[in-house]
Amino acid sequence: MRQASSVRDLIEHALARLERVHLSFGHGIPSAWDEAVYLMLHVLKLPPDELTLYLDRLVSARDTVRFNALVAKRIKRRIPAAYLTREAWLGDYRFYVDERVIVPRSFIAELLAERISPWLPPRRRIRRALDLCTGSACLAIILAKTFTGATIDAVDLDRRALAVARRNIAAYRLPQRIRLLRSDMFSAVSDESYDLIIANPPYVSEKIMRTLPREYRHEPATALASGADGLDAVRIILREAAAHLTAKGLLVVEVGHNRERVEAEFPQYPFTWPQTSGGDDCVFILDRAELLAAQRRILTPSKLQAAVPHRASRASVASRRS
Repeated sequence: MRQASSVRDLIEHALARLERVHLSFGHGIPSAWDEAVYLMLHVLKLPPDELTLYLDRLVSARDTVRFNALVAKRIKRRIPAAYLTREAWLGDYRFYVDERVIVPRSFIAELLAERISPWLPPRRRIRRALDLCTGSACLAIILAKTFTGATIDAVDLDRRALAVARRNIAAYRLPQRIRLLRSDMFSAVSDESYDLIIANPPYVSEKIMRTLPREYRHEPATALASGADGLDAVRIILREAAAHLTAKGLLVVEVGHNRERVEAEFPQYPFTWPQTSGGDDCVFILDRAELLAAQRRILTPSKLQAAVPHRASRASVASRRS
């Protein structure tokens, strides 16, 4: 009879296998070691950060087979680990995921953990919030958990993504507070205003889409791609967001590591770039007054009068990202 292996031994063996094949890690798990640990935690049904208590525990034959099978599939098919386990963690929150949505990995979650302080004053009450490009609804759920008195609209263009979002919202028992809408960006909320709008939209350029590692090709392409330069969705958000913000409303948008491109394309906007674990080039913040001031610098008086009182025209873009 084969001797049972410990958790430590199985992880070290998996690490060696994962490192040999030069996988891509960019789906919320930063390294081969973290991925081996994550897969083991899943097999043993343990929450994050508890593995050190079990490193010397012997693993049953059944769990050993399950673990090795997950590692082999990860290597052979280059499938992101979250799709193998059908779960992903964003901060302290667990979400169901599959190939209908991208794997949750938003720096906005870090800002929500701090209630977007100091840009959102502690006493500022958030009554209504909007999550654009909601995908799995991970950020909408964190919004609801962070601002417990708020109602949330979560929108996405893809019906398949909305089905995943609905499952996660039900799991957190939030269907009374989070309204899911099929929407091409702001199209389904044309008459709505919010104290806070967050968005993790598509922002990958055509050039980068052609060179993405295999892992990313398991995700919906329209949840990643956003036109030739990757800024199509950002253009719509900057053009239309002010019309959907309350007087002191705040806009928070994730754009990957694209600060230079965004600032070069939109020099009129006084972006604030908060520090996240990814750096200070991933997320920008603007309030309604800043959005309107930038639009005044862009538009002539006659065009401004036409744009502000009415809803801006909408371009078609796949609003799936989160």
